[in-house]
Amino acid sequence: MKIQVVIPARLASSRLPEKLLLRVDERSILQHTYEAARRAEGVAGVTVAVDDPRLAQEVDDFGGEALMTAVDCPSGTDRIAEVAALMPDVDIFVNVQGDEPEIEPAAIERVSRLLIEHPEADMATVAAPLRDLDRWQDPNCVKVVLDQHNHALYFSRAPLPHVRDGVTAADLAADPPQFWQHVGLYAYRREFLLWFATEPPAALERLEKLEQLRALAAGRRIVVGRIDTVAAGIDTLEDFEQFCQRFESQ
Repeated sequence: MKIQVVIPARLASSRLPEKLLLRVDERSILQHTYEAARRAEGVAGVTVAVDDPRLAQEVDDFGGEALMTAVDCPSGTDRIAEVAALMPDVDIFVNVQGDEPEIEPAAIERVSRLLIEHPEADMATVAAPLRDLDRWQDPNCVKVVLDQHNHALYFSRAPLPHVRDGVTAADLAADPPQFWQHVGLYAYRREFLLWFATEPPAALERLEKLEQLRALAAGRRIVVGRIDTVAAGIDTLEDFEQFCQRFESQ
């Protein structure tokens, strides 16, 4: 199957304005992410789906491929669906967030393989064990509940699954893990993306502000791969400063 990585890139950002253009080692956050995605094996190419000419110029400057998409896309998945409509020869599209410059190429390879290995699934994503109580309670950390076949039952910003008698250290340390942090890395079949773009946002999606709930609400199946660690995304100035420190210490 032909696999294409797409990086949905929005210029606006509420917590860290224009974060994708911030630079480390004379390269933007977007360029760092692009270069990490390019290192994934088995990928035909990497496209950046942008919403602003400044981002398009940035991608052009570092030698990447950019496609202009609508400014008002409801979600990153909708933005990738615009790209999918222009690439009929691609079977699987992988969604890599533009603010994850430390994304592991192996994770990209893993999520794309999930769709090949699970023909029953419409899309795939990954999750990591969640063992920190503060992270579990943090609404910015999305949780996923899985069935016994590693299909997603629900995604939420709430601390799920709810523990009626209260969470203990033993609960968090349990093996196999009982709590899972969703990682915003997706793979989709092309035909699913074309369907997704025609489907209005679901009620649950609007409440939680989680686009994957549009798929679950419609009865679509999401397979979830289990990974050990989570790449640090950049949402705040503190996140950016920590990335700079890690980069400089390499």
